[in-house]
Amino acid sequence: MSRAAAIGRVVPLLGLAACGGEQSALNLAGRDAASIGQLFWVMLAGAVLLWLALNGAFYILSHIASDRFDERYIRPLLIGGGIVLPAVVLSALLVWGLSLLPDPRRPGDGLVVRVTGEQWWWRVEYWPEGADAPIVSANEIRLPVGQRTEFRLTSDRVIHSFWIPALGGKMDMFPGRETMISLHPDTPGRFRGQCAEFCGASHAWMAFAAITMEPDAFDAWLAAEAADAAPPTGAAAMRGQTVFFDQGCGACHTIRGTPAVGQVGPDLTHVGGRATLGAGRSPLDLDAIADWIAHTGDLKPGVRMPAYDLPERDLVDLAHYLEGLK
Repeated sequence: MSRAAAIGRVVPLLGLAACGGEQSALNLAGRDAASIGQLFWVMLAGAVLLWLALNGAFYILSHIASDRFDERYIRPLLIGGGIVLPAVVLSALLVWGLSLLPDPRRPGDGLVVRVTGEQWWWRVEYWPEGADAPIVSANEIRLPVGQRTEFRLTSDRVIHSFWIPALGGKMDMFPGRETMISLHPDTPGRFRGQCAEFCGASHAWMAFAAITMEPDAFDAWLAAEAADAAPPTGAAAMRGQTVFFDQGCGACHTIRGTPAVGQVGPDLTHVGGRATLGAGRSPLDLDAIADWIAHTGDLKPGVRMPAYDLPERDLVDLAHYLEGLK
């Protein structure tokens, strides 16, 4: 096989690599995503048919019927094919496409999730129906399948855009203004959400895990998420808690059930139970936690959290403490 032929076979496969995965808009796991997917495939099919018809007409006129055409036939063809047909098709597509939009603007079935876009992380508050106070989390969103959840969105400083491609469309987030979108997941699984509006130096690292769960499993998780942090177990974690408070981390972070009540950074009450660290920067494990604390600015340029130059033992113990907050 020649090199050109090999490249010709590989290039289309590279395009198909984007059709799946946690952040693919073609990985349809929700009712709203299915509507968007239907619109995409219909419009893609129409574009392909239009491309074939247009190029077919050019081919016929230039190679098969290249003689001069009678104006009596050309004028109706130009008016019908160039004005009437596009107007009818585009109007029909507009009406049909708009008919798909009302669902994401519908109120939810009870649960409300308030999300605030920070730089560069996500403040998340769960408001179950009838609740007097929110259940606070960060950088991860969990949803029950089979019901519509309402999102109330805002931003701290700059414009962000909230997007979980596998579940539905995107919605912009503005400082001082609240926007709304609702999503109806149908399939349990783990997906990736992303800020879809350029928001600064670490825009590419402003992501989150979106985990959809069966309703009973979600209710159990939410009850556990509402509880205070469990006391540390093991000598390393206990020493790590001492390091946490000695370094003043509680001035920026909250760990419910402890004196740490800071509101500047993410809530860490159950940080060890999250799928990722640093708003999707890396999978969460002991090594990642220690690396994050020691090299914060290198891993996420512009982040407000400073890097800490701690002795190796203190760094490891602090990582054990945080990893144990589940």
